[in-house]
Amino acid sequence: METADKQTLVAELRARVELEMQSLRESQRAAQDGAIHEEARQEDPKDTRAIEAQYIARGLAERVETLQGTLAALAQFRLDGFGPDDPVGLSALVALHDGDDERVYFLVPVGGGEALEANRTTVRTLTPASPLGRAITGKCVGDDVELELPGRRLDATIEWVR
Repeated sequence: METADKQTLVAELRARVELEMQSLRESQRAAQDGAIHEEARQEDPKDTRAIEAQYIARGLAERVETLQGTLAALAQFRLDGFGPDDPVGLSALVALHDGDDERVYFLVPVGGGEALEANRTTVRTLTPASPLGRAITGKCVGDDVELELPGRRLDATIEWVR
């Protein structure tokens, strides 16, 4: 996978964030409409339907703001190339070999936890703040990665970095 593939991965990640943001905006509008709808009017002092709808709308608005920040960070994201002797850093594609499995990760500043497709390979996004992101940052090809994950232990070797 070359740098052009990284650009494709970032474009796919941006598209997913934009799609999620659009969906959240629609949900936010529906929650706001529900908060001011005639049926949400308080019927007694313990009736909190309108207040709850307002809280939901505000939470959705905050999530939209977060996603806008994610898009801004991805727009500024500089993609670097990595060689076999370079340590893992931001924008690296990293293959971890764990027994019979090889998993490919893309170290991104924001938007971790996504599974993207590139050249018939699943590429998972990681942020440097994630446990696995912290564990691989600064490591080189051939280095071992040991990490306790929920439900299992990861014992892997860095196969390649690009």
